[in-house]
Amino acid sequence: MFLKTTMYRKILVALENSRADESLLPHVTELAKRLHSQLLLVHVADGWVARNIKELDLRESEEMREDRAYLETVCARLQAEGLDADAVLAAGEPAKEIAAAAEREGCDLIAMSTHGHRGLGDVVKGSTATALRHATMIPILMVRAEKT
Repeated sequence: MFLKTTMYRKILVALENSRADESLLPHVTELAKRLHSQLLLVHVADGWVARNIKELDLRESEEMREDRAYLETVCARLQAEGLDADAVLAAGEPAKEIAAAAEREGCDLIAMSTHGHRGLGDVVKGSTATALRHATMIPILMVRAEKT
């Protein structure tokens, strides 16, 4: 008896709300279509309000409302293409929140865009991709963002 299994049943797609997402999304949507995978779109708002929203019982900032609207727009577009997609706006430190969401939601793969080395900033504080690699054992698909 042959059981149909999918290697990547649920893919977390880490979106930045930037042009880099347009480099990532074609790869992820094609993979999801071929494997019949669910997509979980996640954006991590990491401004001051987002990082302190729970502790200080703050309301969403304008930036967070814009991020939520962006996620909902992308999600609706993917659903219109016939994909099983859902969206989550997280708040806090990006690598930590992406890893936690992937674990909590039972994701088999994390997909994200990378920008390559951006100079001294990467050396001093590192990149989200580097931090994420150390925060999770879930495989990560990194797609290089096209230079703008």
